[in-house]
Amino acid sequence: MTKRPAVGDKQERGQDVQAMFASIAPRYDLLNRVLSLGVDRGWRRAAAQEALALSPARVLDVATGTADFALELKTRAPQAEVVGSDFVPEMLAIGRQKAAARHLQVSLEEGDALNLPYPDGSFDAVTCAFGFRNFADYERGLSEFWRVLAPGGRAVILEFPPPGPGLFGAAFRFYFQHLLPRIGGLVSGNAAAYTYLPASVLAFPDPQRLERLMQATGFRTRHRLLTFGIAAIHVGDKL
Repeated sequence: MTKRPAVGDKQERGQDVQAMFASIAPRYDLLNRVLSLGVDRGWRRAAAQEALALSPARVLDVATGTADFALELKTRAPQAEVVGSDFVPEMLAIGRQKAAARHLQVSLEEGDALNLPYPDGSFDAVTCAFGFRNFADYERGLSEFWRVLAPGGRAVILEFPPPGPGLFGAAFRFYFQHLLPRIGGLVSGNAAAYTYLPASVLAFPDPQRLERLMQATGFRTRHRLLTFGIAAIHVGDKL
């Protein structure tokens, strides 16, 4: 049986992740484009379509980082109120600069994904793009998504699942474990951060297991793979 981390272990992991992302914030967007060859933009568009399909009035983007996904949501649904939450102030500062440059009104607020500072049922959609795997407690994170969603609301998670079997999965695993850390380290100056990235993906639940975790929370779920399984969109509806 796998031992679950103690509360203190989870708090320490959260602090480590917070410090790591603060250190790479200035180069974070550039690295996303370079390391994904720009494909991440298409993934965000697909996830945004799912999140906005029910015409939500209020949307919360959890682990918003530099607000790429929050700004995508606002661009596609200018009538919606979009709030981005993250626990790394350095990331949020860059997000605010991007929002101002694009003349988009989004609220970017500091908050912990495992203890969201919002009332029950206060959002019609909750999203998380490439941040969920960094949560110290997946079940607690999903419970918070469920809590702040209004009845009839939708949660959308865009994430990297572990590479699948077969030749493509093996090639992607090699890229993630050997090439990505070198490129990321050279560009960001923080090799440890881009060693953490592949490790976090390899340790993340596969799509079927994440779907079961969402169902256990209460969501009616479905998922689909993108770009040969490099990324996956999970949709959870709160009925």
